[in-house]
Amino acid sequence: MTTKSPAELLVLHAVRVSGFADTPVLARRYGLDAAETKQWLHDAEARGWVEYSSFAGTGGWSLTERGRAENERLLAAELDRAGGADEVRAVYRVFLPLNAMLQQACTDWQLRPSGGDRLAVNDHSDPVWDAGVLHELATVGRALKPLAERLGQVLARFHGYDTRFHAALARAEAGDGAWVDRTEVDSCHKVWFELHEDLIATLGLDRNTHP
Repeated sequence: MTTKSPAELLVLHAVRVSGFADTPVLARRYGLDAAETKQWLHDAEARGWVEYSSFAGTGGWSLTERGRAENERLLAAELDRAGGADEVRAVYRVFLPLNAMLQQACTDWQLRPSGGDRLAVNDHSDPVWDAGVLHELATVGRALKPLAERLGQVLARFHGYDTRFHAALARAEAGDGAWVDRTEVDSCHKVWFELHEDLIATLGLDRNTHP
């Protein structure tokens, strides 16, 4: 049976996977009530788990070191109750080579070696090059679907990564390149980054550790 996370865990975890986001964004991340999310954030702030900051007119919440430790403690206890550690770890091992493909695709979207310059910026004037990148992303997306289904059978909060990725890819394939790698929209790269963060947080790893 799929384990459903309590709201207080989801709020703290939304801060973790988002990195930095304001209250409405965090509430939408897991479909939570905005007022309830705000209350949980202020409770977490009082415990020293999150802090609010603003810069250049943009404000948002981020985890403190104490909050990161608390988030990982809650996630470890939840995974233990769900009895799904082996399955999540197995999925992560499949995820890692896909992660390398995703990173290379995003690099190729940003850079296109030309005239001996390996770091030449991709000006997107070569449709064949860009089509190749989108093809790689589509390959990653097809592989993601069964992984998301496996994860979602363990923990309900893993549902939706594949549909978000495919929605972003569809926009990119329709001609809006921002949906490949921009951070201000729910792009392929942003969705993938959040999934990676979700996996390593759930397993208590860092991005350089192999399970």
